[in-house]
Amino acid sequence: MTTMFKKTIFLLVAVLVVSCGDKAKKAKVETSTEEEATGLEIEKPQLTFGFIKLTDMAPLAIAKEKGFFEEEGLFVSVEAQSNWKNILDRVIDGQLDGSHMLAGQPIAAGAGFGRQAELVTPFSMDLNGNGITVSNDVWSKMKPNVPKGADGKPVHPIKADALKPVITEYKNSGKAFKMGMVFPVSTHNYEIRYWLAAAGIHPGMYTADNVQGQIDAEVLLSVTPPPQMPATLEAGTIYGYCVGEPWNQQAVFKGIGVPVTTNYDIWKNNPEKVFVMTKKFVEENPNTAIAVTKALIRAGKWLDEPGNRAEAVKILSMSQYVGADEAVLANSMTGTFEFEKGDKRSMPDFNVFYKYNATYPFYSDGTWFLTQMRRWGQIPEAKPAEWYAKTIKDIYRPDIWEKAAKLLVAEGHIPSADIPQTDGYKPATSDFIDGTTFDAKDPIGYINSFAIGNKD
Repeated sequence: MTTMFKKTIFLLVAVLVVSCGDKAKKAKVETSTEEEATGLEIEKPQLTFGFIKLTDMAPLAIAKEKGFFEEEGLFVSVEAQSNWKNILDRVIDGQLDGSHMLAGQPIAAGAGFGRQAELVTPFSMDLNGNGITVSNDVWSKMKPNVPKGADGKPVHPIKADALKPVITEYKNSGKAFKMGMVFPVSTHNYEIRYWLAAAGIHPGMYTADNVQGQIDAEVLLSVTPPPQMPATLEAGTIYGYCVGEPWNQQAVFKGIGVPVTTNYDIWKNNPEKVFVMTKKFVEENPNTAIAVTKALIRAGKWLDEPGNRAEAVKILSMSQYVGADEAVLANSMTGTFEFEKGDKRSMPDFNVFYKYNATYPFYSDGTWFLTQMRRWGQIPEAKPAEWYAKTIKDIYRPDIWEKAAKLLVAEGHIPSADIPQTDGYKPATSDFIDGTTFDAKDPIGYINSFAIGNKD
């Protein structure tokens, strides 16, 4: 009996050893295959990313739907979020591994406005993509102040000078002029402020004690989440707004408002959204961060390749992404933009996802947001020029982008010419609606060049 028992035990142990060996061999093969495919040892393959229902979340949707994440060994869930504050909180708290975000959010978190945290962006999601829309009533009063072309249509860009007498009329009738933007540190807040101030209309100031941004304001700006903009306008709660697509075109389709300008006209090829992770996540998962950036760069390139926008519109119209009608999305995503009903104009660069080095996180782009935070008082005290450079270099991470891009060049996915030769700063530009020159290496001089706003 004892001999038989020993033989049985021996056989069981042998089976277990072989079985474990097979599993170990299989695991090794799987790891090896993943590393072979990506060139990187992925620390965290299962990821959850957030976004708001706007067309500029497109790189996330495309990276998932076209398999770019999977090709990097990443298994990504992409989840819509209710508002920008929720996105910020969930990334900081680790409930999201990363997210589509307003460019100003990681910058404000690092500069000390609002909730503070160490956030980084290795990837710029797009250029342009926003518009300013006003109600039909406001447009009917603005229109006589707008020059007309030979075709009888309004001449663009339409400056806020045309709005100034309308604001005065509202004020004289005892009505405060109210407009919406999506978040205090959103591009939209700074763009609508820039547009108004360029016409001498004061959009209000922030102070350390008053974060409403309405001190001395001739136009009262307040926060409305993007998908709620058209309904809020229709209800008469606000008389206009600045938002990303498809919510300007939605106003046209519903017949409740008229887009009067785009942010391309306010600042040609301006930076818009960014992809954000925590500094902690990037330090703990450096290869994963590079792999994510690789997939997003490929998605941006795919989006800007001729012939792909129609398919992108179909993908974005899916309920799990933007969920708007294809016709509404196509109005801006396919190289046109409709102002008044029937006044559809060619705007090939309304949405840019890859051209003009759109995906590269330039320090100069981030510095512009810092100057606007200081201009309007969100940064309450004067800072030296060195502070601007140091602050943005802790947040914008072109080093991660460059590692990702070099791997993509080696793999044949992008040409080496698509990697910019840069110190992280774009040349000075005056491509603004008021012609003011922005030099990111002279932030103090730029802040002091404006008639309205703080002076340092």
